[in-house]
Amino acid sequence: MKFASFSLTAAAFAAALSLGTAPTAVQAQAAEQFVPLLVYRTGQFAPLGIPWADGKQDYLKLVNARDGGVNGVKLVFEECETAYDAAKGVECYERLKTKGTGASGFDPQSTGITFAVTDKAFNDKVAIQTLGYGLSQSVDGTVFEWNFPLLGTYWTAADVMIQDILKKEKGSLKGKKIALVYHDSPYGKEPIPLLQKRAAKDGFELALFPVTPPGVEQKSTWLQIRQQRPDYVLFWSAGVMTPAGIREAQASGFPREKMYAIWWAGSDHDVKDIGAGAKGYNAITVHNSAARDKVHDDLKKFVYEKGQGTASNDSSVGVMAHTRGMMISMLQVEAIRTAQEKYGKGKTLTPEQVKWGFENLDLSADRLKALGFGEIMRPVKTSCSNHMGTDWARIVQWDGGKWNITSDWYQADQSLIDPLVKEMSAKYAKDKNIKPRSC
Repeated sequence: MKFASFSLTAAAFAAALSLGTAPTAVQAQAAEQFVPLLVYRTGQFAPLGIPWADGKQDYLKLVNARDGGVNGVKLVFEECETAYDAAKGVECYERLKTKGTGASGFDPQSTGITFAVTDKAFNDKVAIQTLGYGLSQSVDGTVFEWNFPLLGTYWTAADVMIQDILKKEKGSLKGKKIALVYHDSPYGKEPIPLLQKRAAKDGFELALFPVTPPGVEQKSTWLQIRQQRPDYVLFWSAGVMTPAGIREAQASGFPREKMYAIWWAGSDHDVKDIGAGAKGYNAITVHNSAARDKVHDDLKKFVYEKGQGTASNDSSVGVMAHTRGMMISMLQVEAIRTAQEKYGKGKTLTPEQVKWGFENLDLSADRLKALGFGEIMRPVKTSCSNHMGTDWARIVQWDGGKWNITSDWYQADQSLIDPLVKEMSAKYAKDKNIKPRSC
């Protein structure tokens, strides 16, 4: 989209002169804050990318329509299509990073693109927000000053999955076999280090089954699953790979109740066309992104009922992928709001100032309720050293027609996560010649 520009009429200019206060160009323009939107509405992950992208844009529209922006600062945005391709993602990043007064942080919407732009962010001094994905070790803000894997990582997700399986197995996984069926990409490989640690601790065998992208053809993979008979399958999928995998699991006779999907493989579009064939399929949520809350009602009232929704209709409002998109934009908006408390309410902020906001988020239960996210999220607080905040998650299960929450709240086992974060972030710092900062 184009930035709106405002100019004074000659009469207004003359009136201002008569008061002895000739307006400057800055005064003549409404304050605006630019938010870049990297999306993938095409390609192998489009079924996930479309509602995710809609949710991100819809929430920015809601803040403008309902609140008049952030303390009077209008949010302006521009989408850039990546098709989940790292090279295209870098092109989008380079094109948008300096637009307006600078990008208010990027949600690359891809682990591969995150890998590609992380080094650039250090030099460009622009925040990279990766809610529930990206580099798991970037929780360590002493090394990854510009990365914010908010609310959870693939390591925390994998750990919670194992915790839920442990409950089902009455506290012991000794002698069990757990398979990881994963998209053969940086995204799919990300949970492996944590699962290896968990296997060593809990005594189960970890079997790895990479699936060649885009993942439409999985017959050989599920034939191996049938032959090796793992007790559980963790499914690191997204887009077209997800329903293909569920159908192959059904065809091979693997029980869907023994499958656990990462959050990007657990949304309505993944299972609705399969219906009863996916019954029992489990997925993990980012916080409680399966919930419906006041923000959904507000979005319909202030945006969709006025014909301004990003999607053609409001049918996607409330589905998990769309809700997660709104969560991402909400956190970005609250980073802007937090930074305004330090640098000036009603002011347009630089990327470095917004980064300070990401690093000083403190969203209480009352604040989340006021925003309409009280049922969706638990309180989150970031800091110089902790760029994730709090990694609450729940397990949901498809009953053939809808998702049901089947667990209480979980958090990852930090006795495993923290040492792995320190180990891998230290290695990254050494490889990249980065001196960790003091917090």
